[in-house]
Order: sequence, then C-alpha cells, then structure tokens
Amino acid sequence: MALSLFFTEEHEMLRQSIREFCEKELAPNAQQWEDDEGFPDWVFKRMGELGYLGLHFPEEYGGGDGDYFTNIVLAEEIGRSGCGGLAMAVAVQVGMATPPVLAFGNEEQKQKYLVPAIAGDKIACLGITEPEAGSDVASLRTFAEKVDGGWKVNGNKIFITNGARADFMTLVARTEKRKGYKGMSLFLVDTDTKGFVVNRKLDKVGMRSSDTAEIFFEDMVIPEDSMLGEEGRGFYNIMWELQGERLIGAAAAIGGAVLTLEGVIEYTKERVQFGKPICQNQAIAHRIADLATEIEAAKSLVYLCAWKNDQGEYPVKEISMAKLLTAQVAFKVADEAMQFMGGYGYMMEYPVQLAWRDSRLGRIGGGTDEIMREIIATTMGLYA
Repeated sequence: MALSLFFTEEHEMLRQSIREFCEKELAPNAQQWEDDEGFPDWVFKRMGELGYLGLHFPEEYGGGDGDYFTNIVLAEEIGRSGCGGLAMAVAVQVGMATPPVLAFGNEEQKQKYLVPAIAGDKIACLGITEPEAGSDVASLRTFAEKVDGGWKVNGNKIFITNGARADFMTLVARTEKRKGYKGMSLFLVDTDTKGFVVNRKLDKVGMRSSDTAEIFFEDMVIPEDSMLGEEGRGFYNIMWELQGERLIGAAAAIGGAVLTLEGVIEYTKERVQFGKPICQNQAIAHRIADLATEIEAAKSLVYLCAWKNDQGEYPVKEISMAKLLTAQVAFKVADEAMQFMGGYGYMMEYPVQLAWRDSRLGRIGGGTDEIMREIIATTMGLYA
C-alpha cells in the first residue's frame, strides 16, 4: 500500500469498508430516493450498526475513538452513494448537530442524545439559520424566555437539514435581547415537544433526497435542563462548531468531485465522435487534466486543515480557504462534465445532472463564497 502523509492502513481499511457499503447498499437506490425526495430512516440505523456515525466519538458513548481523519474518510466516501442529499444529512448528524453535545453537554445529555445518535436510533438536526439571519448568526431572533421550570421559545428557523424527521434539534436561541452575540445560548430540543412545528418541507433545486424544513417555535416550553453548556455562550460555541461543519463539507465536496470526474472520464473513453473517443481530443483531454489537478490541490488543502485540527489548532483561515476552493472546484467539475457529455449530460437519466444540481449548494450552504472571502480577508489583516 502506498505511503500517505495523513492516512494509516486502518484509515484505508475503513475507506474500503465505507466504499463497499455505499456502492452496494446506497448507490443502487440513489435515483429512487431522489425521485421520492427523501431516503428512508433505515440508512441512519444501518450506519449506526456499522459504526459509521461515531467514528471520532469516544468509545464510552458507542463511538470508534478515532482521529479526525476518520471523519474525512467518511465524508469523502459517502459521496459514492451518488446521493448528495444523503451525504449532507449524514454530515449534519455526524459533524454538525452532535459534536456540541459531546463538547458542552453534561453526562445525562450525552446519554439521552449523543449515544442514540451514534447508534442511529435518533436523528439530529441543527437549528441556526433564520429568514433574517443566515451567515450573520449574531442577528438571529429566536428567543428563549426564562419561565418557571424552564424556557419558553418563540421564533423560527429555515433551511434545516433533517428538520422534517429529526428526533432532536441542537438549537441556537437568544436568551438576552440586549447583549448581541453575547446573549445567545444552546439548547437540546425534542422535536415532539408541543409548540415545535414543522411548517413545511422546502422544495429545492438539488439535494432533493434530503429533507430540508422550515421550523416554527410557538410558545414552546422546554425544561430548564435543556440548556447545552453555559448560558450566554451559545454564539461562541456554535461558531466553533461551524469550522467543523465547513471542513466536513469541504471533504464531501471533493469526494463528490472525484466520483463525477471518474464517471465522465469513462464516458469520454466510450463516446466516439469523428472516428475516435472524445477523450483523445486535446481540448477535452487538457480540460480533464486541469480538473484532476484542481481536485488534488483542493484535497491537499482539506487534509492540511484536518491535520491542524488533529493537532489542536483552530485554523479558521485555512478552513475557510478549503471550503471556498472545494465548493468551487466541485461545481466546476460537474459543470464541465455536463459539457463534455453534451445533450446527454442535460438529460435526467444521466447522473451528471444530479451532481451538477447538488454541487451548487456547496457555494451557498455553511457560508457562502462571499462570506468565506470575507473571513479570509479579515484573518489576513486586510481591514486593519
């Protein structure tokens, strides 16, 4: 086996295991789940049984006690399901909604929420984005008012992945109206709580196999022990979480780009025009070479960020660069692949259209290209 700076033999064994699972149990259903606008809950349960939902979590909670690169392997390989919406739903479960429970939760909360999430018995969602507060998290308005025995929550969230079927939400809400970003706290909310209302399932351009919901909180009363971590620390704690979300998203984007490029290379080898396979036309061959180069460059940046994360660093600038670059590369690969395939690429019967639609979200979700550039510029001191 070839030496790697970042991956051990155990990582590669895990990669092969996840790849076989995706190709055998998920990929054959990808188009049907896309048509159905949702995949079944058994996917979470099956992934829990296989240990894939807790690769980096401690063994005492049912996890695999692995390093951060186990998450990178999962993110890259889950793309081989051919179902971007499924990959996004799993990423929310593994890398977004549950890490704050481990980081800030007490033992009772970990047993109630983290353990069943790792087992695939509970599905999680993350409640941050609101109609008037997307990348500007400090402007969110959902308010948790202290009442006897707990908190009364009013407000709404939008673009919530897993929101239509989640068992619990890791919620960011304002607990002090006058403190700006200092007045936010995190809560763990059971979705069967009275006043938790799934208003609608959103109709999206891509990622259609993933349920994305708008949620309303209508005088929803949750117990006092629902708070996750310290009161008033919600903004800091969720901004920490966002870096992990962006890095996992970057790895998933590259995994999808690799799969798309592999598929279109096979197509160009088989598609004959003017008496030869179209991959033998220099105009196409050189463009494929460029795409492969960009993928490798983006992949290396993701791996560097993952390594820094494993070393205990908090590489905000580099993660923002990785998120920006991988999202653009993934969409470029899908767009070029569609171009290489001509009219066939534009037909719904070929998977490249799904990759094209799914990859476009990467430049919006988890922080837009513009926000990533703003973070990078700020960390470079350009506004000083």
